[in-house]
Amino acid sequence: LCPCLIYGAYIFLPFDAPLLPTVSARLVYTLRCAAFATFPIVLGMIVSAISRLCSSALEPFGELRREVEIHRTYVSQSVHLFILYFFNMAVLATYLPQALLKLIPLLTGLFAISRLIFWMSYAIGRSFRAFGFSMTFLPLLAMLIWNLYGMFVLEPENLLS
Repeated sequence: LCPCLIYGAYIFLPFDAPLLPTVSARLVYTLRCAAFATFPIVLGMIVSAISRLCSSALEPFGELRREVEIHRTYVSQSVHLFILYFFNMAVLATYLPQALLKLIPLLTGLFAISRLIFWMSYAIGRSFRAFGFSMTFLPLLAMLIWNLYGMFVLEPENLLS
């Protein structure tokens, strides 16, 4: 489903990436796009704080209720995945040709949407969360494979430069 969503958005959404000739310009562009991917994480932190405040737990450091635990786990996992996603997108931006730089905001949007889907499905039940997690993890895995391919096969002479 993820490749179909990315391909459809790439073809049908009417925007192009700005001209980014240098690696530093590409990294700044990636950093600016990645700021939008933090929206689901910040939203999760707000909901987690509200659920902790509204919790009827008598001990603040005691056992957490399910409603509080869901949001805390979501935020923790999302932060870990965002770090991996961001670093892979930054490396990907250095290897992509100019025509394909439109993928950076599309992958950012996919990350944000898939984390929100994971959050909703995780709240419904633990057995439903695999869909949202796979929509986050599989593009991350594809980026990692493409980055390793780019580093070791396409440009092995520029591996550390």
